[in-house]
Amino acid sequence: MKSKVALVRASADTIHEDIARVMDLGGAAEALPQDSTVILKDNITWHLPFLSANTTPWQLEGAVRWLRDQKRDMIAVHNDTVVTQPKEGLVNLKLQPIYSAYGIEQFFVNEPESVSWSKWRPTTETPWLDKVYPEGAEFPDLFHGKSVLHFPTVKTHIYTTTTGAIKNSFGGLLNSKRHYCHTWIHGVLADLVAVQKDLHSGMFAIADGTLAGNGPGPRTMFPVEKNVLIASNDPVAMDAVAARLMGFEPANIGYLKECAERGLGVIDESEIEMVGDDFEFGWGFDVGDNLASRFGDIMWFGALQRLQNLFFHTPLVHFFSAGSHVYHDEFWWRKHGRKRMAKVAETTQWGRLFADYRPQVPN
Repeated sequence: MKSKVALVRASADTIHEDIARVMDLGGAAEALPQDSTVILKDNITWHLPFLSANTTPWQLEGAVRWLRDQKRDMIAVHNDTVVTQPKEGLVNLKLQPIYSAYGIEQFFVNEPESVSWSKWRPTTETPWLDKVYPEGAEFPDLFHGKSVLHFPTVKTHIYTTTTGAIKNSFGGLLNSKRHYCHTWIHGVLADLVAVQKDLHSGMFAIADGTLAGNGPGPRTMFPVEKNVLIASNDPVAMDAVAARLMGFEPANIGYLKECAERGLGVIDESEIEMVGDDFEFGWGFDVGDNLASRFGDIMWFGALQRLQNLFFHTPLVHFFSAGSHVYHDEFWWRKHGRKRMAKVAETTQWGRLFADYRPQVPN
């Protein structure tokens, strides 16, 4: 049986209806069990309001409205990173007003008072997680038995070429030491697909490509208006379709190739049923490099890989976190990010929608 991936052409004037359509076409009702609470897992890649890098408010609210119509229980789960502040991001990205307006309870997986963690093993082998966490990986207790709805965007990534539904689990499922995984990131991402198949009662994802991110992602990108929404219950097939849209061959992307080889999902076009609207594939996106990627390539994959335990498993990691903050938040955002968002606001329907966005809770 083929994996189904839905593609829908979106407009700012009809975006909530477009979200509902892509969820229906993608099979959300079947993928998310009626009797299971749905975890809303947004993607706050950067706490600054940079469109194409983060879950959009219309993406979140459209799905929440659909779930409410379907009488599904929902909770929201957020994670931080060494370079991202989720509570600041929730405000800057206009997501917090949606959670508040719809009365959705929120949990922060990196706050012990919010979410507890325990060691747990799935029935499927996880060789790369075993390598990174030889003492045994821990996972959030809150996640067991619930279904999950991921909210990635369509964008490139300096370490994984593309990032989407699969990598969106990276933050929520791994603790604050997940940067230990970067050297083996492709294998770890495949392991996390296996983990989710045991951990959750169902999986679904909606990728927002209204503005897609091209360049050295997941932050320092050029937003490109593409007006596409993608949805599927197979995160591997979904990310493969997104990769082809951007112009990459899925078989050349490590985490997608490994997922397919391990039977965790499909990437071959002959095994994917695409439904919905027609789109042109091969946008010609290119990852490129920035200061962070050049340094990271040396540390995670290059000459200094042998020293990563010293740099990243000790308090020295705070030095690198501070450096990332200075580069991304102080230098790049001030020099490039603000200008790109000003252009988006002036020239795209999505920039104009974001500027005035408010929750639209139906009566």
